[in-house]
Amino acid sequence: MPSYTPPTKDQQFILHNVLNISKMDIPGFADLDRDFTGAVLSEAGKLASEVLAPLNAVGDKQGCSLKDGVVCTPDGFKAAYTKMSEGGWMSMDLAEEYGGQGLPYIMHTAAMEPMVSANMAFNMYPGLTHGNISAIVTHGTDAQKAMYLPKMATGKWSGTMNLTEPHCGTDLGLMRTKAMPQNDGTYRVSGQKIWISAGEHDLSENIIHLVLAKIPGGPDGVRGISLFIVPKFIINDDGSVGARNALSCGGLEKKMGIHGNATCVMNYDGATGYLIGEMHKGMRAMFTMMNEARLGVGLQGYAQGAVAYENALGFARDRLQGRAVTGVESPEKPADPIIVHPDVRRNLMDQKSFVEGARALTYWGATLMDRSNKNDDEEAEALISLITPVIKGFLTDKGFETCVLAQQTLGGSGFTQEWGLEQFVRDARITMIYEGTNGIQALDLVGRKLGLNGGKTVIAFFEMIKTYVADNKADEEFKANFLEPLQEASKDLQAAAMYFMQNMKNPNDALSGSYDFMHMMGHVCLGFMWTKMGRASMDALAAGDTDTDFHNSKIATGHYYMSRQLPATKMHLSRINTGGNTVMALDAAQF
Repeated sequence: MPSYTPPTKDQQFILHNVLNISKMDIPGFADLDRDFTGAVLSEAGKLASEVLAPLNAVGDKQGCSLKDGVVCTPDGFKAAYTKMSEGGWMSMDLAEEYGGQGLPYIMHTAAMEPMVSANMAFNMYPGLTHGNISAIVTHGTDAQKAMYLPKMATGKWSGTMNLTEPHCGTDLGLMRTKAMPQNDGTYRVSGQKIWISAGEHDLSENIIHLVLAKIPGGPDGVRGISLFIVPKFIINDDGSVGARNALSCGGLEKKMGIHGNATCVMNYDGATGYLIGEMHKGMRAMFTMMNEARLGVGLQGYAQGAVAYENALGFARDRLQGRAVTGVESPEKPADPIIVHPDVRRNLMDQKSFVEGARALTYWGATLMDRSNKNDDEEAEALISLITPVIKGFLTDKGFETCVLAQQTLGGSGFTQEWGLEQFVRDARITMIYEGTNGIQALDLVGRKLGLNGGKTVIAFFEMIKTYVADNKADEEFKANFLEPLQEASKDLQAAAMYFMQNMKNPNDALSGSYDFMHMMGHVCLGFMWTKMGRASMDALAAGDTDTDFHNSKIATGHYYMSRQLPATKMHLSRINTGGNTVMALDAAQF
């Protein structure tokens, strides 16, 4: 049985030493002092380690079951859901007028991390509800907000998002689900959606589906898509749950991982739906959910890597095998623990440096979302739009890789169910696929986000790094170990961006290198985060912080990333510069 210890100390370091959130000029942030955030994260970690983590293997082994249209979740999930609901964890950042706690989004992000690490499949139920709430807050009418949000805030009602159909995934313009207008202002929604996470279950009294559909007579393609609220049970005028709506779960997917989450085929047979947002503007409303979900999926990627790394580290400290090449380190034992071996250290350092850098990047992204939403800051909105595909794509690619590295650390034990690492690998794999495959994230980054605001946003990103380097170059050790590697990697990224701008006449040249560019930018973002963390720990030590082991570990891990991982930007730049000819060399029939 794997173990899980919440990373509260590291979370606090990022929030206060690195991001200094209580000093940020964002409404609500002044209240986020170290004591307050520590209390919240301590309780979140306790729920994760004591309630959710023990159910992770249970959910994996039992999965969900469907009988006569009713989906049952694994043993213990309903009690855990109730406990989570009663604790107010589902609506931390929802306005108090709707039953939330009114906290910033960064606190929701930080509190959810340990829950995702402890039990990713379970956390998808409240996770989908949170995204649904955000869409209704942004695009719903006052009446819709009053109707749905208070019940969803308590977890009494849950939510989903319904996009994909059997014949269309990314290309939503091919959608066939229809919404026929009725005289009373409602719509009759008919069609089939697939791969709907948490589409049917026994955890909540009602499930509020957000469904994309086309109103007949609208524009072709994605311009004709609208978004509808389609509740599992019709809601009476007094707010109580009424008759069953004309929708049903037609089947459960048998999946590689996340067995504890019900992934459903949903059939809509003239179900009553209510338009949310503007007619034919459904994609705009759905992207409110999608952008938040993509940051959340990036978190899932590194959070699974984090729990896998924790267990790999514990194994490496205990497993006896061979002797250190520089001499016996544990003479009282028949062999040394495998953590003495350089290749095991490399493996663990790859894991550690990624997880801690990814955590910082995700939390920074969450503060940008707060700045955008609470301050109406257009620059922050543009910046989080730029890095969202990086957070989703790079962090899930590397998060899965981290789980595999952790599994490798355990050798043969990692391949068995007993130790739990193989479940982390299987669960993490989906993060690279859903909410837009990572190939789509790369295309979005290069095809749309680089040109955002006429290229001003990506230029501002480069200037931010350039300014940071200039402001901190007085410290020669810091400059050599952190600033110069960051500056070099940033130049590689700029060269790649320039290549795309000069070769847009042949889109194959640009798009053949898009995946490499996403990883380049991911490395630069993590390098930037490690530079900030290294600076924060050096400052803490200079100020007399007595936790020298923690801060020296941070500095050494950051130096490792800058030395061993960040140079990958040169490899990616070399690939990008080859253009599209080698990628597109074969005719389709030649494969």
